[in-house]
Amino acid sequence: MAVQAHGWERRLIDLAQEALESQIAAALHGITDDDDLAASYRACEQITKGHSRTFLMASGLLPRNKRRGARALYAFCRVCDNLVDAPQEGSNPCEALERWRHQVLHVQSAGDDPVAVAWADTRMRYQIPWRYAEQLIAGVAQDVEKNRYQTFDELAEYCYGVASTVGLMAMHIVGFQDSRALPYAVKLGVALQLTNILRDVGEDWRNGRLYLPQDELAQFELSEQDIAAGVVDDRWRALMRFQIARTRQLFDEALPGVALLDKDGRFAITAAAQLYRYILDDIEAHDYDVFQRRAHVTTGGKLRRLPAIWRLSRRLTPEQQP
Repeated sequence: MAVQAHGWERRLIDLAQEALESQIAAALHGITDDDDLAASYRACEQITKGHSRTFLMASGLLPRNKRRGARALYAFCRVCDNLVDAPQEGSNPCEALERWRHQVLHVQSAGDDPVAVAWADTRMRYQIPWRYAEQLIAGVAQDVEKNRYQTFDELAEYCYGVASTVGLMAMHIVGFQDSRALPYAVKLGVALQLTNILRDVGEDWRNGRLYLPQDELAQFELSEQDIAAGVVDDRWRALMRFQIARTRQLFDEALPGVALLDKDGRFAITAAAQLYRYILDDIEAHDYDVFQRRAHVTTGGKLRRLPAIWRLSRRLTPEQQP
């Protein structure tokens, strides 16, 4: 079995493989499932419910224990994001991230923070390599100092840090056959983050960030002044068609890897990917205007698509594109 690899993927797959081998053999048991632990998991569920209806819906398709673990993972990632995107007044985001890194990577340091407690239990219960969490925190920290990307290769490495690592950790919670699943998880993470980037161009600009590669903006004769003005013209439409086509290709190449996951998690992961992918359709349906509105899929739209997504999840094989 072979998965198509783009040039930029080789380094990212090496990072994923290196992290997979970082697992520490000690303490592979979970924390006692007492009332405090159950409350910690409930707090993670509330965080998920408050920030991502799509992830809530997709993770709800998992068995109970895996669902709890997936939502603890989401809450852990949300805290990382918030430390940078919504820091407390007077706090240093990098220092806050470092304190959080120490707290969540050392079980004895979890303290009484519900997210740290639930995440520590999940990480041990599902033997999630600690390096993935470190890579994610490093990726999030990049937003503090870097707000432009010259090439797609640069951007892809950022996407690996903030999104592929999440998929690689989720893969341990869901269960997978072997390391053949890594390239698929890397691709899916990049596709998901690219979807975020295309949806949030206007919002990111207002926050001082522009993730679209500088050389690709130039290729389509666009400038940062065009982004600032929210210009939607033939140049912008051409750029967005190019970006969306590449992102869809990555989704297509990633989905067959679902067949390498445990059967009870395949529907959930396919749903997470496909429901997010429909955001691209919404961008197209609104003439690529990501400056005046935030593309989304309604709850009803998600529910209507679930039967087709379930059928897709049943027929995926690693050797065959969907």
